[in-house]
Amino acid sequence: MSVLFTTSRCRKGDDGDMIDLNAAARFMTTHARLLDRRRFDLLTGKNGPQGPLAALAGYRNDDGGYGNALEPDLRSAGSQPVSALHAFEVFEEVAPVASEHAAHLCDWLASSTLADGGLPFALPVPDPAGCAPFFVQADSRVSSLHMTCMLAAIAHRIGRHDPVVREHRWLTTATAYSLQRIRELEGPGHALEYRFALQFLDATHDILPGADAELHRLGAWLPESGILAVEGGTDGEAMRPLDFAPVPDRPLRALFSESAIQSELDSLESAQQPDGGWTVDWDSQSPAGALEWRGWATVRALTILKANARPTP
Repeated sequence: MSVLFTTSRCRKGDDGDMIDLNAAARFMTTHARLLDRRRFDLLTGKNGPQGPLAALAGYRNDDGGYGNALEPDLRSAGSQPVSALHAFEVFEEVAPVASEHAAHLCDWLASSTLADGGLPFALPVPDPAGCAPFFVQADSRVSSLHMTCMLAAIAHRIGRHDPVVREHRWLTTATAYSLQRIRELEGPGHALEYRFALQFLDATHDILPGADAELHRLGAWLPESGILAVEGGTDGEAMRPLDFAPVPDRPLRALFSESAIQSELDSLESAQQPDGGWTVDWDSQSPAGALEWRGWATVRALTILKANARPTP
């Protein structure tokens, strides 16, 4: 087990309750897809990076992209931009190991980029069963700042240990598109797009001229609570401080008060369910997708808690 996960039960707030890692492991074994079980194993030190990389390969298509329900609410077999996010999550988690498939994914993203340098929110979906309408109905001829800066941000983080990704022509193009579009923003807009714009600026603040200034300009639009409702989402669905800034010691984290971050960490600790897993605050398109999101959410919660030195033995 890793340094922060050396005991099966760890502190959960100030009320004496505990995060039960054994229960989390049982939840993952019982309910999570193989990919997230292998990510959980990596996170807890049970196994190394080859496990999640091997599991991820099952979602890869011959064109170098990813599909096949890697995004739980997009069950389509074909490669899609949003599925690239989940592949990149694995490539980020296995650092400093670099996978050749990260560069192949960048090649696929380059082939899917539109003339203005952006990526569409989704490509056409010929097999829409179990797919969220916002993917099926997306206009594949129009670039999406949300999708482009989301993928560019995580690619820049991967690029810190993978020079092939860092120097890839797709990332150069996506970076230029994202910064140009961000400079045109006059308000936060949709909470999800705003979140990924901030994360893009955080990832590039020290390498991209103008990114740091834009980070502070956009950061001024954050409400004091750090919480923005997701338009069109479920009741209570929102982007919260740890959605915006899950990692400490980053420029983006400095936009939030320490008390707000600690309160959110307390809430995240206390959100473990009786079955050992965590949940998401949005609706899924299928029962399978709902369970897959819970496995993903459990890895996410424990990853954030570990990054913030919680739980502590």
